[in-house]
Amino acid sequence: MDFKRSKTCFLVGTFAIAACLTACKRSSATQAGHGPPPMPVKTETVGLQPVPITDNYVATIKSRRSATIQPQVSGNLTQIFVRSGEHVQAGQPLMEIDPRQQQAIVAQQVASEQQALAIYQFNEKDIVRQKALFAAGITSKQAFQQSSQAYNSAKATYDAQVAARKSAQQQLAYFHIGAPFTGIVGDVPVHVGDYVSPTTVLTTIDDNTQMEAYIYIPAERAAQVRVGLPVEITDSAGNVLDRTSIYFVSPQVDNSLQAVLAKAKVHTRPDVLRNAQLVRAIVIWSTAPEPTVPVLAVTQIGGQPFVFVAKDENGHSVARQVAVNLGPTVGNLYQVKSGLQVGEKVIVSGIQFLVDGAPVQPTS
Repeated sequence: MDFKRSKTCFLVGTFAIAACLTACKRSSATQAGHGPPPMPVKTETVGLQPVPITDNYVATIKSRRSATIQPQVSGNLTQIFVRSGEHVQAGQPLMEIDPRQQQAIVAQQVASEQQALAIYQFNEKDIVRQKALFAAGITSKQAFQQSSQAYNSAKATYDAQVAARKSAQQQLAYFHIGAPFTGIVGDVPVHVGDYVSPTTVLTTIDDNTQMEAYIYIPAERAAQVRVGLPVEITDSAGNVLDRTSIYFVSPQVDNSLQAVLAKAKVHTRPDVLRNAQLVRAIVIWSTAPEPTVPVLAVTQIGGQPFVFVAKDENGHSVARQVAVNLGPTVGNLYQVKSGLQVGEKVIVSGIQFLVDGAPVQPTS
């Protein structure tokens, strides 16, 4: 009796264990069949946007008013009133050359002028007197003619002395060198005491309020260069400094560069750009509709840009990683040169949590 009861309990236990194992297998199979739930993601459809067709060139900023200051007389510098980089007004003193010798010449010319004036005034009175005497028949015609000749000679001498005095004073003004216009002082390579001559460069003055970009465009583009083409002036980091347009195109090709000179006015603040500064000029030839993708959708892996595209596979949406070839940015969009087609849906949210083939639930 005890043996039968023990056998029955053993069989019941065995069936219970088998049932439990079967249930566990079914549960595991069920979980493997369903997998993780799809992740909600936001998508945007690849569309066509007007994309500018551009070329980048190195351009030189030049002042439309720039002067090299050289003296018109020779002598030793006695004063330098300005420093490099200083802003000066038109007529403001820049330098002075020792004027003492020329001042002595002016003083001598003033004295000679006064002497000539005295002789001229005497002969002026004498000719009036001689004319009256000749009219009264008191003096001879010859005496009157001699008086007239003396008067004319004195007048000519006085006029010549006046001209000589003015010339000497004008020459004296050249010893005081002033700014020809309002601008920025360049390098000052001379020092007080230096002997300078008309061939000596004293400094430069640049008007940074009137600037233009010199853009040399390769000769093969010569037929496409025209007045009015839009231009963006940027720094080395790509920051836009000014948006302008070409206003001058040279009628001939520079043989040494095999390029055509184009000029574009610069309207930015004077403290942003300086004369002779190198910048980048982006010439916009035209615009054309091209596929674009949001900047937020792009990831970089080893320098290669990728996007995740929501694709339907077997009735379910999955994220597929696609390598793309991108062009320049247009606002918050990248131009897509290859890798995507118009109408595809790119994922723009949660891409840091995605892997290729992950289930997703797209939302617009």
